[in-house]
Amino acid sequence: MKPDHAIEPSSDFFGPRGVMRRRLGRAKLNRVLRDWASSDGLTWLHLLKTVTAGLLALGIAMLLDLQQPRIAMTTVFVLMQPFSGMVLAKSFYRILGTAGGTAAALVLGGLFAQQPELYMLGMIAWVSACIAAAVRYRHFRWYGFVLAGYTAALIGIPNVTTPEGLFLAALARAAEVAVGIVCSSAVSALLLPQRSSLALRRNLQIRYADFTAFAVDVLARGLERHQFERRFADFVDEIAGFEATRTFVAFEDPAMRSRSAHLARLNSEFMDACARLHALNQLLKRLRASGAVSILAAIGPYLDELGALFEAQAPVEADVEASHAAADLRLFRANLPRRVRETRRPLEAASAESLADFDTAAELLYRFVGEWMNYSQTYASLWRKSESRQQSLRRGSSPKKSDCTSRPISHTNHFAVLFTFLRSAVVIGIAGAFWIATNWPSGGLAVIGATLVCALTSTAPSATRMAMQMAIGAVLATLTGYVFMCYVYPNIDGFPLLCAALAPVLALGAFIATRRGAAGFGIGFSVFFCLLAGPDNVVSYAPDLLINNGIALTASMLLAAVAFAVVFPADMRWLIDRIMGDLRAQTVSACKEALPGLNRRFQAGTHDLTSQLRVLLTRRSRRRRDALRWMLATIEVGHAVIDLRNEAARADYADILQPRWRSMIEHTCDDLARLFERPGPGSLERALVTVRSATWLAQDLLRTVHAERDRRHDLQRILSCLHFIRSALLDKDAPFNRR
Repeated sequence: MKPDHAIEPSSDFFGPRGVMRRRLGRAKLNRVLRDWASSDGLTWLHLLKTVTAGLLALGIAMLLDLQQPRIAMTTVFVLMQPFSGMVLAKSFYRILGTAGGTAAALVLGGLFAQQPELYMLGMIAWVSACIAAAVRYRHFRWYGFVLAGYTAALIGIPNVTTPEGLFLAALARAAEVAVGIVCSSAVSALLLPQRSSLALRRNLQIRYADFTAFAVDVLARGLERHQFERRFADFVDEIAGFEATRTFVAFEDPAMRSRSAHLARLNSEFMDACARLHALNQLLKRLRASGAVSILAAIGPYLDELGALFEAQAPVEADVEASHAAADLRLFRANLPRRVRETRRPLEAASAESLADFDTAAELLYRFVGEWMNYSQTYASLWRKSESRQQSLRRGSSPKKSDCTSRPISHTNHFAVLFTFLRSAVVIGIAGAFWIATNWPSGGLAVIGATLVCALTSTAPSATRMAMQMAIGAVLATLTGYVFMCYVYPNIDGFPLLCAALAPVLALGAFIATRRGAAGFGIGFSVFFCLLAGPDNVVSYAPDLLINNGIALTASMLLAAVAFAVVFPADMRWLIDRIMGDLRAQTVSACKEALPGLNRRFQAGTHDLTSQLRVLLTRRSRRRRDALRWMLATIEVGHAVIDLRNEAARADYADILQPRWRSMIEHTCDDLARLFERPGPGSLERALVTVRSATWLAQDLLRTVHAERDRRHDLQRILSCLHFIRSALLDKDAPFNRR
């Protein structure tokens, strides 16, 4: 028996079981490697590319014998992004901003030569205006405006007292920045490029799967109020960032640029689907709260069936599956009206209020299925250009219309822009006044630091925290720079050793900058280490100047942090109230603006303003929750008003049957607009009375045309819109019902 036992392990290793275990082990190892490559591996790749581009820019600038090669290296660390499309987009706007800032520095130097006070006032006005414009236009245009201001300060401030060298300094800075732009773009695009289009496709798949799971939870059992708001807010943030993603993808891939209008329509349809699901959830929540058991039992089978369809299609990993999902939804939607009529017949003996609840729930369900079906079709055809074109023609969208929908819609409050201008002018003005009054040798660098922190924190969620992090980063950069200047640079010889010494430090700063919640430390350390202690062709061993410059940069960061926290906090109540007023004004627009294109303008504007509020307000604060609830109420009522106006415009025969009909609809829209302009018990009561009167009038018209099927269905849809608006106004959780 012993020989058999001795042979058994060997035969098991080389036999079928051993082969199977080895295959399973390799599959597990491959899966672990893929997971690492798609998570931490991307971070390490980003660090490798960033350090490579920075050292390459430094070497080329030295080879070209530029005045300050460290500016080229600094440019890389300001510019580098994980995806090549992001770097190309930032590079494009950085070139425009650099050109504009260079021209501004030359113009101001020519106008105010030997007049430092006037020159400083002009520079403050230019830089503050650029930062304010950056807040107004945002996305990658933000970066172009920021660079227009920062480049002007970088060129002009050191040459205030020596205007004769301004032109040569402008040319030198432009050349150094250009080297950094070229190196970062080339390394990002050529060294293991990470395509934004692939990341976009993956994000779209994740969004589809997440929303499908969200819809299943809403349809199956409903969600608690806070759970629904939290998950819905995540979709709001994703929608708001989609336009920026679409912008830099267009820079990377010509094929994606040709699909820009298609992507815009995809995002618009996703907003519509979110709004429909929110409306359906709100009505179901109210039915559960009121104990409408019979109505919930009648509509329940349709919700369960739709939930099962959604569960069958999640997760969607292929475009073909989305196409199949759209086909299933199309069949469900086609049979829904007939089945709803059969379910409604036993309920006709119920009260008018219960019938209205059932009709409204069925109508919202029908509209939600239609919106998600459209989104699924667009998603499935996104990567197939020919089918995308056929779909556009099938929906009747001309190329001109598609071009219009591809333009992003942004809303920025004018007071927020003015606030940014004043905040930047005060911070930079204090630093400049102190420099001129004391003739501090490093005062110019303090002004440049103040300009940089005002620019980089202009759209940060917490400007004070980021400024403090950058100040700490500047301190660490000063200490590290002192070590390099005193102990590292004197003991190395040659560019390869220089790269070996710099690489760990630069990689550390880039790594910290990728960490959520600690980006300010990494930005401050990387940028200021390059500015303070980055090597030039002829290294100046002046530790005292390094420390003085480090103190100047740190002081400017602390000055900005104090000003942001005490004098100009971004979450001041009057500023938030102004933006909240703009958010509520979206419902006013839904009530009064022309109908063509109104739905997209309303949805895009509402989500854009909400994303701005969520950036300004502290996480998990009561004001942040209030802003989200106003956004939900705005979408709920505004969308219903647009539906009401569209249905009323189609039912033009109502003017013949009842002369007061059109004026009643206009009166209803006016009172709803007044409620959102000036929320209060009086305006709420007036809106409720008007909506109720319009409902009675529509019911009278319904009895008049009861024998005409098409007209009856039109008026039933109008009644559903009115009933839903009334239930939204009566909702005890609505923000205008809070006491």
